[in-house]
Amino acid sequence: MNNTSLRQSSGSRRRIVDLLKRNGPMDAAALAGQLGLSSMAVRQHLYTLVEEGLACSSTSPDGVGRPSKQWRLTPAAEEFFPQGYAELTAGLLSAISEAFGETGIEQIVQLRTRDQEKTYRSFLDGADTLETRLAKLTEIRTKEGYMAEFCADGDGYLFIENHCPICAAAKACTGLCAAELMLFRAVLGDDVEIKRTEHILA
Repeated sequence: MNNTSLRQSSGSRRRIVDLLKRNGPMDAAALAGQLGLSSMAVRQHLYTLVEEGLACSSTSPDGVGRPSKQWRLTPAAEEFFPQGYAELTAGLLSAISEAFGETGIEQIVQLRTRDQEKTYRSFLDGADTLETRLAKLTEIRTKEGYMAEFCADGDGYLFIENHCPICAAAKACTGLCAAELMLFRAVLGDDVEIKRTEHILA
């Protein structure tokens, strides 16, 4: 069962995810009691969630006897619950534009890009070749949700982002995309020529 099928499922595994979200860490026996399933069946579902990166466990003392294994969700499981961040961000950008005009939006983008550049430069510190800098850039962008990768392409490289976690905001503020290229140029070096060949919004 992959992540997509979990999102669409109303079965036991989805109910386990919901219980862990509501209650925090729980042991298999407590989950089984609430679901009306055997502890063994619940553990099988939990092991599958662990394989999918959606759950993990830790052992804690439980009075007399064997320590209790507590199960909890990982940050990756957050994608299965409603998020209002995209709509909120787009709405805020629209409000800033209405209140302060394009100048206000540009200042916000510049401040964000400045902070990103500082973080990226620190992360890429010590990467002395273009390939190693791209590898570090790929790592930090993937952590931010861009599902980044890079590969050799003739005399250069292709840097690919398979997802845009700020797509809704970028639609409301195209300056974010332009700032992205400026950010890449700043952290990869002045000697690197960068050209966007495909664009998610296009």
